[in-house]
Amino acid sequence: MPVIAGGNVASREEMLAAENTEVGKARLAALEAMLGAFDDESVAPSAGLRVTTERVMSDPDHNSISIQFIHPDNAERVPCVYYIHGGGMTEAFPWDEAPRYLIRDCDGSFGPAYTRRVRAMGIRDHPIAPRSPWQNGYAERLIGSLRRECTDHLIVFSEAHLRRILKTYASYYNQVRTHLALDKDAPNFRRRQLLGNITARPVLGGLHHHYVRV
Repeated sequence: MPVIAGGNVASREEMLAAENTEVGKARLAALEAMLGAFDDESVAPSAGLRVTTERVMSDPDHNSISIQFIHPDNAERVPCVYYIHGGGMTEAFPWDEAPRYLIRDCDGSFGPAYTRRVRAMGIRDHPIAPRSPWQNGYAERLIGSLRRECTDHLIVFSEAHLRRILKTYASYYNQVRTHLALDKDAPNFRRRQLLGNITARPVLGGLHHHYVRV
């Protein structure tokens, strides 16, 4: 799968040309090695899981895409089992060490394997009460805004690409986006602009806009 290396590109052909250079191939090899390191029994134990692989063809270039589905080895329907069951938790925190506490909801995907993983990392797991999303309100609301206003409208090609998207959206969310709770101001205070013509600056490729006077 091609990996986007930098910012926006003019065309798909330009992106493919960049990724077929020696630098692009080396970057893809490094990504595959990193993902391969995660696919290890010590990181993501497979006991109690059923793994199936499906292949689809993309249109119009007819690339073969493999999608791996990982489910509990029973009739239970659980989303995101691999990420929660396996090594994703160890890579989820951007700090030098894991936090002491983790507040989560009561989703069925947080099973015994997840509990063992976080306890081994020294994290105290605090599930909220059943059917009480307001107990995790700040996170729930931010995740909802992030999905509705950002990730539901974009195609992510790699972890680095996702990090750039989230960093751009965080800047837009804190510096530009209006918030009703702040009387239509942004969290980072900005002075009113009274002079100049109004122009729109695209954010995230035009998904949102920053209107300024110039």
